[in-house]
Amino acid sequence: MSKTSSTTAAVTPLPPLAAQAEHLIALGVHESAGIPADELRRFAKEAGGDDGDALLAVHPDRAPASVLAPLLRHDGKPGFVVTDMPDVDGFVPCTVELSDAPLYVVTGLDRGDHMANWSPEEALPALTEQNRTPLLLTEGIHWVLQQPAVLERNRCFMTIGSRLRKANGALDARTPAIWISNGTGRDGRERRNAPKVGWCWWGNRHTWLGFASAGGRG
Repeated sequence: MSKTSSTTAAVTPLPPLAAQAEHLIALGVHESAGIPADELRRFAKEAGGDDGDALLAVHPDRAPASVLAPLLRHDGKPGFVVTDMPDVDGFVPCTVELSDAPLYVVTGLDRGDHMANWSPEEALPALTEQNRTPLLLTEGIHWVLQQPAVLERNRCFMTIGSRLRKANGALDARTPAIWISNGTGRDGRERRNAPKVGWCWWGNRHTWLGFASAGGRG
């Protein structure tokens, strides 16, 4: 199968960090993360981020994917994690340097549409060569929480900055992704068009999945 290209997602400015903080507070993310609302507001104010290029993120140790995924919304449907990914929170940063700070900012987001029909195995070295860093699963969820339009049918994305390491030290072949459910199989018809956190194999290609990445974190 040959690799194909698609148009990169149009860049839509993100809300100011202060507005993103208020949204997370309204969703109760600060409570789940054990971060006082005033601390979240103060971080957003001091970080600036009014140019539409900054995403406010909570450290995955504080707000794991299992907590964030149900907060997603698409077509009025809540998000969910696939049933065969009960270990979703075990997918932790891999090849990504992340400080222990509870809050941080991600900049230079790109959905990676131009990498559609690449495998994760092919995409990671290409992103590294471009001095880009793959998004973590929780960062991808934060992005969709703040900018729901970034998740489009047939234009969804993988978050290969998060990987699961098995007991023997080897990396699990599953790689996380965020897409829109078709309501088939174990998803259930009632979940058609719902945001879905799932996985794909490390060596497989999918024409409808790009590779979300960032320019940096701070």
